[in-house]
Amino acid sequence: MKVTLSVIKADVGGYVGHSHMHPKLEEVARESLEGAKEDRLILDFSVLHCGDDLELIMTHTKGEEDQEIHKLAWDTFMRCTEAAQNLKLYGAGQDMLADAFSGNVKGMGPGVAEMVIENRESEPILIFMADKTSPGAWNLPLFKMFADPFNTPGLVIDPKMHDGFVFEVMDVKEGLSIKLGCPEEMYDLLVLIGAPDRYMLKGVYTKDGKVAAKASVQRLNMMAGKYVGKDDPVLIVRTQSGFPAVGEALEPFSFPHLVEGWMRGSHNGPFTPVSFKQANPTRFDGPPRVICAGYQLCKGILVGPVDMFDDPSYDYTRQKAWEITEYMRRHGPFEPHRLPLEEMEYTTMPEVMKKLNKRFTRD
Repeated sequence: MKVTLSVIKADVGGYVGHSHMHPKLEEVARESLEGAKEDRLILDFSVLHCGDDLELIMTHTKGEEDQEIHKLAWDTFMRCTEAAQNLKLYGAGQDMLADAFSGNVKGMGPGVAEMVIENRESEPILIFMADKTSPGAWNLPLFKMFADPFNTPGLVIDPKMHDGFVFEVMDVKEGLSIKLGCPEEMYDLLVLIGAPDRYMLKGVYTKDGKVAAKASVQRLNMMAGKYVGKDDPVLIVRTQSGFPAVGEALEPFSFPHLVEGWMRGSHNGPFTPVSFKQANPTRFDGPPRVICAGYQLCKGILVGPVDMFDDPSYDYTRQKAWEITEYMRRHGPFEPHRLPLEEMEYTTMPEVMKKLNKRFTRD
């Protein structure tokens, strides 16, 4: 049975500020998707949140970029936006960059990751959801999952993984993509994905073309032409039986690497794995958070979720992240805490520079 897994997210209103999700918004979303399930438009669904981002996880049989599914997500977000406006929540409808649905939510604000899979005998799926960061945050974890034998011993000892994987890289500034195979093109891959503000991993595949992972790569600032909030991406990863084991897919997050985002989308900070209950960034509107929901996919039914980072073995990682947070914050408005100037072009900095331009003089 071929099943489509669609994960679509949007910031439809923060509670309080950018820190949390009001329960009413999740209630409205569940009601909307429950109606779609009763009408057999979707097979199953799950509604979660990470920080102030609402996450719609849906299974169906209609394939990727299906107009009905995307309209369902859009209509759900619009209903949630209305509820957020009634509650006077902050930034209500922030990610909704269009007035009306135009056939596909891509390019309209929400983030999207989708894959069509042939359900194996057992199909363990991990869905990662982030807040206060950009899609480039997945570059390092995906590389470690699918190309680094020090992280994933299956690349060495599992015959089903020994040939490696193919990585699809998106140049988000030019709108171009390229596929590179590992291990044979590993160094070429690293040249690109080591610059995660521009080159972002969109998907990972086996050498014979089976999808292994899909990520959202939509960038709000490039859609709107200005800063309207960070992208807060999502990622789907298949695990076990020819793919990384669950523990291999989670292991990259034991290192809280620096990602862009945080306060006003303008700062670098540690990517911190937390439980569902801890996904409420408040210190300097951060630091960036990631949660992971684990599911067993059974004939299109989402058995779960399991809160995968609700594990004390990540306490050391979280402690290290808090130390990094303290260190980075001491830089104040200076780089490398603040993003480099080219990234600041999408924030409110151009308005400040416009005011100062006439006062610059030539020596």
